[in-house]
Amino acid sequence: MATVAELKCALKEALERRGALGALRARLRAEVFTALDDQSEPRPPLSHENLLINELIREYLEFNKYRYTLSVLTAESGQPEVPLDRQFLASQLNVVEDPTSRTVPLLYGLVSHFLSSGDERKLYLRTASTPLSPDSSKPLPH
Repeated sequence: MATVAELKCALKEALERRGALGALRARLRAEVFTALDDQSEPRPPLSHENLLINELIREYLEFNKYRYTLSVLTAESGQPEVPLDRQFLASQLNVVEDPTSRTVPLLYGLVSHFLSSGDERKLYLRTASTPLSPDSSKPLPH
């Protein structure tokens, strides 16, 4: 007859093999975050840039089936529950897609573009139009 310790070990191995243990841990973290999230503290308004960035991340997380990470991102960021239309997102970023690129998240295409362009085409970054400090809704000084 198996001991309690052996049964626990066998159960843990079976859950790990099926990928269920990782999902349970992620779900538990998401639930703990939701329970601890202080709804009384107002979040800064969601800027246009943050909305687009969060959508790129959302699409990436959905593609890779990081569902619980996505649930925390959505809850914490205040991102709308309904995703933005991909064509709208691509047009906002001035991205032109071909049929192949539409099969993967836009973030993959953006990274691929910059990795393949090498040193001949540097991108000069500028500050976002309304940069916000991480702990307030006031713009950062330039």
